[in-house]
Amino acid sequence: MSRYDRWNAILELLAQEGRLSVEDAARALDVSTATIRRDFDQLAQQQMLMRTRGGAVAQSVSYDLPLRYKTARHADEKHRIAAAAAELVRPGAVVGLNGGTTTSELARVLATQATLESGFTIVTNALNIAAELVVRQHVKIVVTGGVARPQSYELIGPLASGVLERVTLDIAFLGVDGLDVELGASAHHEGEADVNHLLISRAAHVAVVADSSKLGKRAFSRICPIGEIDTLVTDERLPEAEAARFTEAGVKVIRA
Repeated sequence: MSRYDRWNAILELLAQEGRLSVEDAARALDVSTATIRRDFDQLAQQQMLMRTRGGAVAQSVSYDLPLRYKTARHADEKHRIAAAAAELVRPGAVVGLNGGTTTSELARVLATQATLESGFTIVTNALNIAAELVVRQHVKIVVTGGVARPQSYELIGPLASGVLERVTLDIAFLGVDGLDVELGASAHHEGEADVNHLLISRAAHVAVVADSSKLGKRAFSRICPIGEIDTLVTDERLPEAEAARFTEAGVKVIRA
């Protein structure tokens, strides 16, 4: 297990339990207590947890891990979802992308898609997506304004609206923290939810890209109701019954 995988696992355990001893973490991850103590110290330095005598307790950010620690989770599913979602994009399209691991993977797939070599445009509030794709000459990058959130690399706040209110999108891909038939799409942070809602309001077609672990879940702040979503691209682990509920709500479901 790599260091980042281990850190991610520690933070996940803390998010569930709130408190974690060195011995319990070592046993759960099958590593030495010395390794766990070092991990706890390094995570505490980054203010991802608070050190206690013999263990650690969760910081308020533990429910919303920084993007770099989330990347390894459901990696295969995210790549398949991204590949399927990329098929929805046509040459010359204007594409909206918010931040997140699945949309970041989608951005990489789009940039290398042979059918899009003639060029297309990406409008995004995600700094990591813009930075990674700016070197691609066939991709025009438009970045919103705003204040950067280190957890997601997304730009949020009223400065983002100045750009988004002046553009139109052919399709917007939305990464979410939760998607529920009754509530709709949601995010952990209200600032991200506001910008994400504005992003999809500019699009002719809205597609949620999310692995099945996000489905049937609710996060703190609502992005939009289910009626504003046209397509859901997810993985094959979504049960047929759950897929049928989304279909009955008017959402086309693509399982990759």
